[in-house]
Amino acid sequence: MIHLGLIGYPLGHSLSPKIHTAALKAAGLEGDYSLFSIHPDDMQGLKELLACVRSREILGLNVTIPHKQNVIPLLDDLTPSARSIGAVNTIFFKDGKLIGHNTDAPGFLGDIQRCFPSLQAPGHALVLGAGGAARAVVSALLSSGWQVTLAVRPADVGQAEALISSFNQDGLRNFVEMTAEGLSSLSGGMKLIVNATPLGMSPASNTCPLPEDFPFPTGAVVYDCVYNPRETLLVKRARSAGLPAETGLGMLIEQAALAFEIWTGHNPPRDILRTATDD
Repeated sequence: MIHLGLIGYPLGHSLSPKIHTAALKAAGLEGDYSLFSIHPDDMQGLKELLACVRSREILGLNVTIPHKQNVIPLLDDLTPSARSIGAVNTIFFKDGKLIGHNTDAPGFLGDIQRCFPSLQAPGHALVLGAGGAARAVVSALLSSGWQVTLAVRPADVGQAEALISSFNQDGLRNFVEMTAEGLSSLSGGMKLIVNATPLGMSPASNTCPLPEDFPFPTGAVVYDCVYNPRETLLVKRARSAGLPAETGLGMLIEQAALAFEIWTGHNPPRDILRTATDD
């Protein structure tokens, strides 16, 4: 019996149990996938849950907001991708070590290519946020040759400065505040806008990370890493402005499939996982 699960807070919106249950069934494996809602300040709760992976009671864990960086000090090692991104979304036990990995970056890139096949040459991207999801998105874009500007809430300026410092690459040099005044300072030519914040996520689906009067750049595409609801307010506004826009369900499925393969050795069919989210 295989036990898998997700660490985060809150988790009422999560589709991961449906996705991984479908993956288990497709692989012919007996198991379950549980949600472990752990408060951001409950480090003892994190330690106790990770001890279950060490003891093999739990085979593997996914990690989501707000613990993608919180778990790092509690792990024995990081894969190169998790180390370069500075965030963990997948945990497994191997060779006596509790290891943190990150499948968000390839999951994001794979779905961007699927959603926007005409988006070939890299250009200038605006990434909203500076947390664990933003780190994965920024890493994926920089590795593909994009120029990136961050936009963050005034309270997250320090987080943005830390992200820029940790990457220290020419493609990422500055940030703006996610306010009407801050965003007005952006130069033209933006090809891609990515929301890597939880703003707009159910149950707060009436929120949007961008100001209501934000002038969407002509010719850009919009990708919202939030996947619940299926059409976020940001995506709705972008589409109303005539821009191609998608939510992050595909990214969720791709990163989940990559994690499942690490845990079990089985590569689940993406169409089956996507169908599972429609139930």
